[in-house]
Amino acid sequence: MSYEDRLVALNVTLPEAPKPVAAYVAGLMAGNMIYTSGQLPLAKGELQFCGKLGDELTVEQGAEAARLCAINCLAVVRSLAGSLDRVERVVKVTGYVASAPGFTAQPQVLNGASEFIQQVFGEAGRHARSAVGVTELPLGAPVEVEMIVRLKQE
Repeated sequence: MSYEDRLVALNVTLPEAPKPVAAYVAGLMAGNMIYTSGQLPLAKGELQFCGKLGDELTVEQGAEAARLCAINCLAVVRSLAGSLDRVERVVKVTGYVASAPGFTAQPQVLNGASEFIQQVFGEAGRHARSAVGVTELPLGAPVEVEMIVRLKQE
């Protein structure tokens, strides 16, 4: 099954690539690599989750937010590659989690993104990852995710 077909099977429709909220591009293709900028849990231009993990939000809510960030990352990848079927491998995912003092479950929050990516790409979606706790994120978002993917040689 193609990656695009897996999205359909998962009942996921990728949005248009989110517009940057400052002076940068949503993603950049360099050779056969795509680097996405950090994506927030936005849908239809609106932040869907707000607050800090371990205070206003649960780990489960954070994982949902991380999944939405990953969906937005894939929208950027598709906008640059033309199709997710051009992806050879997801190389790295980096996630930032707005964390209340003492919150240490950043890896579990980022599993929302990682597990979704593996559902879409299977073995090619197994990736290196960093999960970083931070004090604040843009717009008050609880999670921000970026990824690096390698495209198949044409």
